[in-house]
Amino acid sequence: RCTVDDRVTRVAWLNRSTILYAGNDKWSIDNRVVILSNTKTQYSIKIHNVDVYDEGPYTCSVQTDNHPKTSRVHLIVQVPPQIVNISSDITVNEGSSVTLMCLAFGRPEPTVTWRHLSGKGQGFASEDEYLEITGITREQSGEYECSAVNDVAVPDVRKVKVTVNYPPYISNAKNTGASVGQKGILQCEASAVPVAEFQWFKEDTRLANGPEGVRIESKGRLSTLTFFNVSEKDYGNYTCVATNKLGNSNASIILYG
Repeated sequence: RCTVDDRVTRVAWLNRSTILYAGNDKWSIDNRVVILSNTKTQYSIKIHNVDVYDEGPYTCSVQTDNHPKTSRVHLIVQVPPQIVNISSDITVNEGSSVTLMCLAFGRPEPTVTWRHLSGKGQGFASEDEYLEITGITREQSGEYECSAVNDVAVPDVRKVKVTVNYPPYISNAKNTGASVGQKGILQCEASAVPVAEFQWFKEDTRLANGPEGVRIESKGRLSTLTFFNVSEKDYGNYTCVATNKLGNSNASIILYG
């Protein structure tokens, strides 16, 4: 808006050095710019659908009794934060180095932060567009959240899932006792990514589900070897082997009387 009085003989609006309007005559070819009022008290223009390129100085120039006067206003265009590019979900082997990227746009320039959404609480991982993890561990797997913040609107938030592969590690394998004629169960638990495949051996013989009253069941991290009717010949040392593409691990488990 530009406030004028009845001594004014000529009026014009300029954007930097470009004339937008001279009186009621439109000089700008931009159809978003329109004259709002040209009266004895006010000379105003309106810009529809403002863009960041509209930012800058605007000048209302008036002529009074052959004395030109100008009134200047600076248009500041604010833009909500928006994440324009972010890393895809990623799968890596333990010990690798990982760089996650999160690029954001906004005015004022948004602040970009990364944090690890882990079960142990949500810690800030990086206050930067790039998050670098050197020698990643299995505990550093999970979701990472990028947040772009300025004071114009609510933050823009996106997530990236990081999967860390690691070889099997047998965490639970206990010797078990069972009486002759009773049921006996040996258990072998292994954590691994990807999930481990299990095999059972007695001495050098690989065991399989068969008619001799033995059943092998593997689901997720746990594998069980079940004897439905324990006999003397079942007693002894068994080996559980857990394998994935990164390696294997084995444990010795005794079934005793």
